[in-house]
Amino acid sequence: MMSAYEDSFAAAQMPRKDTLPDFIHDLPCLDYPDWLNAAVELLDKNIAAGRGDKVAILTPTENWTYQEVFEKSNQIAHVLVKDMGLKSGNRVLLRAANNPMMVACWFAVLKAGGIAVATMPLLRARDLIPVIDKAQVGFALCDERLVQELKGAQKAAPVLSHILCFDELKERMTNHPITFAPVYTWSKDIALIAFTSGTTGQPKGCLHFHKDIMSMCHLVGDHLLGIGTDDIIIGSPPLAFTFGLGALLAFPFFAGATTVLLEDGSPDVYLAAIARFRAHGA
Repeated sequence: MMSAYEDSFAAAQMPRKDTLPDFIHDLPCLDYPDWLNAAVELLDKNIAAGRGDKVAILTPTENWTYQEVFEKSNQIAHVLVKDMGLKSGNRVLLRAANNPMMVACWFAVLKAGGIAVATMPLLRARDLIPVIDKAQVGFALCDERLVQELKGAQKAAPVLSHILCFDELKERMTNHPITFAPVYTWSKDIALIAFTSGTTGQPKGCLHFHKDIMSMCHLVGDHLLGIGTDDIIIGSPPLAFTFGLGALLAFPFFAGATTVLLEDGSPDVYLAAIARFRAHGA
């Protein structure tokens, strides 16, 4: 099987081919090339299209342009590869609320050829342990405010050998260039592992290819929702949920639009943000 990954663990967990559903990709927009990196498609192509100065992310305290997300994600990718020793196909756990650093880290993992394993901020150590064990996660990028539960999980899941908190990550980023050559991933290389909530038993890891991310952007973000470059998107789902990943990251970046990220999910905060940022998509 074609792959750009040195680490084949995740691919080895795929169900047998004869047990998979039939994927009907008969629309021209779904005819992807063999080699495809979703981070390049969603982020780097906005830079190539001249949107570097456009605001990509709005928050109550800061704004990030597409150029800033691009540069910071490249620096984080360097940290992952050069400082932490990430190999393509390794899994990287991401732990943060909905904020710009979470977005930059997600793009960085894909650019570096890693597999993103985003986790809900509310998860406790006992919830994180099966995620780390099942995905054999060796690396984690984490907001300091959420690191204690992660360190607790690490004691029971020592396969997690590298935890880097955002403050130290930002310091290390300054030592690296703002350009990075993304890993030339295969369209069917696994880009992310999304874990179920575990309400019916142990959480199950759902494997998603790079082309899967692009398919949802074409079919939902574009064809169903019709998100365009002038749209400002806001919503409450965490980026660790695939619903939040699509609605607040993948869809707006695919369209060259703007996304509003809020760490506080209370109704009053959202209503105020909708009015302040004139958000008209959710």
